[in-house]
Amino acid sequence: MQGETISMEKEKDNWYASWFNTPYYHLLYKDRGHREAALFMNTLTNYLNLQKNDTILDLACGKGRHSKYLYKQGYDVTGVDLSKESIDYAKQYEKPRLHFDVHDMCLPYPQQFDAVFNLFTSFGYFESEIDNFRTIQAIKAELKPSGFGVIDFLNAELAIKNLVSKEKKKVGDIVFNIDKYVDNGYIIKNIRFSDNGKDYFYTERVKALTLENFEVYFKDANVELKHVFGNYQLNDFDRNTSERLILIFN
Repeated sequence: MQGETISMEKEKDNWYASWFNTPYYHLLYKDRGHREAALFMNTLTNYLNLQKNDTILDLACGKGRHSKYLYKQGYDVTGVDLSKESIDYAKQYEKPRLHFDVHDMCLPYPQQFDAVFNLFTSFGYFESEIDNFRTIQAIKAELKPSGFGVIDFLNAELAIKNLVSKEKKKVGDIVFNIDKYVDNGYIIKNIRFSDNGKDYFYTERVKALTLENFEVYFKDANVELKHVFGNYQLNDFDRNTSERLILIFN
């Protein structure tokens, strides 16, 4: 292959650190539903009965899209992400009740919150199984005694059943060639494209965690699972039909 290639092997332990730091990640996913996300935030904060000025940690916040929306709804929001580039971008929007920080979600953030949100499948990236458990422990440590944690994950069973192995997506002048498959308990997405004469290859790897897997994490971390929802309208979870696996716990 000609030009610059970013290989999965080079970034095996932290593919998300390299991929999320590129402008191409944000380009590929720029059409994610803003309206759907806003409605989900409204529904979720109403369900949790969060009050104006309550504190929220947006865990793996990216460039801060949801943090900014939650701030506008009256909450005191801290957005954290491993990507320095994303946080550098988000910091331009900082205000007295809107903060951004570079942070590894496997480790407890040094503050407690009324709610911790981990949204839109921002979990299960790690190569090491212990890091998934450490993240649950960290969220528990970040919660006030009356606080709630929320993990919004994909329904892995349905995602695997409906997996489209090959896809092309054109965004501007760039054609993204996407291959998806399941390997060793992970849902893999390989992304190839060319730009300005250079070839690129990135990968996304998410552990195909089920409700039962999360229940084991929660039990071991002494976390109580309060409710399980299957979509952004917060309807009950059905493993055969629900697109999402939304876990509410404390």
